[in-house]
Amino acid sequence: MKTSILCVKQGFPLVLEPENRLEAASLLPWIKEHSESLSTLLARYGAVLFRGFGVDDPSTLRLAAESFGGTLGRYRDGNSPRTSLPGDVYTSTEYPPGLFISLHNELSYAPRWPARLFFCCATAPAGGGETPLADSRVILQSLERSLVIEFQSRKLKYIRNLHSGNGYGKSWQQTFETTDRDEVSRYVSAPGSQLLWTDDGGVRIINVRPATAVHPIAGDEVWFNQADQFHPSTHPPDVYESLQLLYEGREDEMPQYVRFADDGEIDVSSLNHIREVIRERMVPVSWVQGDLLILDNMLVCHGRMPYTPPRRILVAMTGELHDELFEYADSNRSDPTGE
Repeated sequence: MKTSILCVKQGFPLVLEPENRLEAASLLPWIKEHSESLSTLLARYGAVLFRGFGVDDPSTLRLAAESFGGTLGRYRDGNSPRTSLPGDVYTSTEYPPGLFISLHNELSYAPRWPARLFFCCATAPAGGGETPLADSRVILQSLERSLVIEFQSRKLKYIRNLHSGNGYGKSWQQTFETTDRDEVSRYVSAPGSQLLWTDDGGVRIINVRPATAVHPIAGDEVWFNQADQFHPSTHPPDVYESLQLLYEGREDEMPQYVRFADDGEIDVSSLNHIREVIRERMVPVSWVQGDLLILDNMLVCHGRMPYTPPRRILVAMTGELHDELFEYADSNRSDPTGE
């Protein structure tokens, strides 16, 4: 059966629905047949929402991602708690429902990151729980030019301290989905990355990363970092103050931290400006059971609004990207203001 798909919202995100309910089951062959056109749409809009096609379980989500020509990847090196499901599908971040998850490009702090993210709604939230999106191109254009130049020239140093099974956050075994230390060392071995095993069995990982990148298909420069999320000032003021007191002079020992690559500290006012710009430009996407949301991970950042349970969003990731693909970025960099 040929599927006719209607564009019900031409904007951000692009929203597509089936012309009638009988055609909803034909989404997967439609994606496979029109993968080139869909790639063009994704490069233009950054986010495409398919509504009314009944994508609400791990196997259908996996098939949808594979229909788009992708091989699913594992969530290795990721810093948020998730449950791994069969077929390289995961739950979305499992933080308490009352928390807001700030917007981010998945794994932008790491030397490898997924090109595309596929979300589906298995259970719609009883209230709230939207996934806010923001265009990383727009964010770059909206930030103060002096801040962008400083971040580009000084780059960022991300520091993570992963315990071996007893501590705050994920262990290194959970983070890398292995108990083999040599495998972790091989995975982290990339230019600008350092790994140090500690006496208590944990590991410290340092990644020096650029603040912006050029998209390999669209050719657009994007704001592509998680400085505002890694810095402890992302926490509520009382938590931030407690962390400052607890780790005074030992910031490198925090579960995660960020500073400039030259070891200079990032001004909190700069981080607050970034947060403000992103919040002002975010577009909350409400969930309906069966929704399929495809994101270009470099063009669009995402987060989560607080919600009333239940809520179950699943995610799959495809198309590993890495630094070797971006050797041209510095020489082709455009003025972020367009001047």
